[in-house]
Amino acid sequence: MSLVTLGCARNDVDSEELAGRLAAEGWDVSASADGSDGDADVVVVNTCTFVEQAKKDSVDAVLAAGGGNARVVAVGCMAERYGAELAEALPEAAAVLGFDHYGDLPSRLDDVLAGRPLASHTPSDRRTLLPISPVKRPEAVRDQSIPGHEWVPTVPRQRLDDAPVAPLKLASGCDRRCSFCAIPSFRGAFVSRDPRDVVAEAAWLADHGVAEVLLVSENSTSYGKDIDARGAAGGALERLLGELAGVPGLRRVRVSYLQPAEVRPPLLAAIARTPRVAPYFDLSFQHASAAVLRRMRRFGSRETFLALCREIRALDPEAGIRSNVIVGFPGETEEDVAELEAFLAEAELDAVGVFGYSDEDGTEALGLPDKVDPTEVAARVERITQLAEHVAEDRAARRVGTAVEVLVERFDADDECWVGRAPHQGPDVDGECRLEGDPELLDGLAPGVVVRGPVTDAEGIDLVVEAQAVVTDGADVPGTEPASDPATGAPVGAGAW
Repeated sequence: MSLVTLGCARNDVDSEELAGRLAAEGWDVSASADGSDGDADVVVVNTCTFVEQAKKDSVDAVLAAGGGNARVVAVGCMAERYGAELAEALPEAAAVLGFDHYGDLPSRLDDVLAGRPLASHTPSDRRTLLPISPVKRPEAVRDQSIPGHEWVPTVPRQRLDDAPVAPLKLASGCDRRCSFCAIPSFRGAFVSRDPRDVVAEAAWLADHGVAEVLLVSENSTSYGKDIDARGAAGGALERLLGELAGVPGLRRVRVSYLQPAEVRPPLLAAIARTPRVAPYFDLSFQHASAAVLRRMRRFGSRETFLALCREIRALDPEAGIRSNVIVGFPGETEEDVAELEAFLAEAELDAVGVFGYSDEDGTEALGLPDKVDPTEVAARVERITQLAEHVAEDRAARRVGTAVEVLVERFDADDECWVGRAPHQGPDVDGECRLEGDPELLDGLAPGVVVRGPVTDAEGIDLVVEAQAVVTDGADVPGTEPASDPATGAPVGAGAW
């Protein structure tokens, strides 16, 4: 069978978990770009429904996969969100299955191949499946199917590529109620994974060639609020970072999806200063106008966000800061756009994703007045994108002359050079480093190796780095000291839980 994955790194984890479950039941699973290649008898498309374009891409993937003789099964966020409605619109799909089908997916695929009809998934608000109180969820979650939480050593996830970086799920769902976002309705309430499971899976990934793990969730700053009586403020994520940093074989741990309103100084210090944790801050600002943020049901302003950026750079001037922003939100004025521009110019972020607002079913923003004309939304996207790219390129140019450690990822046959990422560069979205230097040193590189050297040039947001030394994983290498709690200085280990 063939597995097509669309969307974010959280979907990547879900696909590898499904692949592991299927492989354990005897299925031969391979990854595919769109399912139209090869001779698979069934193609599973893990769909995305994040924005309108993601929905179109998911539909296109189902149609492409259905162009041959294979049976097509749609799973993932779009299947969970729309269920029978999607099945009716896409007769090319032999089945549309929701998250509750993941536990017995091998049997459901047997049904598909045998021609036995399957009732399409019936969507519901998944926030209602778990208790309102976070501390009551760990026990209740055992009776629910939550993608990305089913990893156990006896049925591991199956890696679908050989990249030296892999996503690792911290949690699922979200308790926030941003007025533009439908994700909580189909991903459910926030549920942390047991820290022991996260560390064990990280060790499994390291044993399977992974040098960097990317911690993903809908809201990483909430981690631990449902498993620690002190809530997220008790430092659960900080302690987990210390444990992950000590996993043998891992060279780098990176956190993504931080909610600015929930970031605390100890977490900033842990990310900036814990050895082997990348000083990388993926902060979901979404806007900088206080008025727009209030309508989004979010908190913050240009001033508070700038103060947060200053706090990060006081800890580490070379730390990477990236964000996403939405323009054209209902009621957004020219003054609001100017406030966002002023913030981006002053914050000097390393990377910014710019999205134009579009109505989403089931969200509060769908019914807000003062909608911005789509043509104007597109114009504002172009305007803010140009500014964001200029700021990011300027930030990259000022890294020339600094020393970086680059995790080697691949050999670029077109440019005939090794390519990797520095600590401030997240996978796929934040640029990369092209390595130059001593041919003898370069000839000995491989994916997963870490090299150190100065930045000699910047090409947009990409950097050129002179590789001067391979950073080994010995005790004398910075980044291998025992991790410690940033608040108390005490060593962090398994006993911290």
